Amino acid sequence: MTAFLAPLGGGALIGASAALLLLASGRIAGISGIAGGLLSPAGRDAVWRVAFLVGLLLGPVLYRLAVGSWPEVRIEASWPLIAAAGLLVGYGTQLGSGCTSGHGVCGLARLSPRSIAAVVTFMATAIVTVFLVRHGVVR
Repeated sequence: MTAFLAPLGGGALIGASAALLLLASGRIAGISGIAGGLLSPAGRDAVWRVAFLVGLLLGPVLYRLAVGSWPEVRIEASWPLIAAAGLLVGYGTQLGSGCTSGHGVCGLARLSPRSIAAVVTFMATAIVTVFLVRHGVVR
């Protein structure tokens, strides 16, 4: 696959799966909400949540079967920075009442004002973070 086709195909599959979930069940494909629902004491609607998350984990396996190699992932950051980033993303997800999949993929498609505000905040924060990391302010 060319460098252009893999992301295009992945984006199309994300959009199609989000649309299918919304049309079939009326649910938003927000990964943090889906995973969080499994962690709640009641374990609401566990079957579809587990199936959705297993499908996410099978994505790279299907890619390998189709292409013949694993997707290339190269992360050059240190483990402490990766851990700090993960904690900050989790905190931001809680603070923003949803994640990039729920707000960015589903919310923007529905023209949700709350999701538009969340995505603008995500993007502004990402731009500032990349600037700080690339220019040596944070290592």
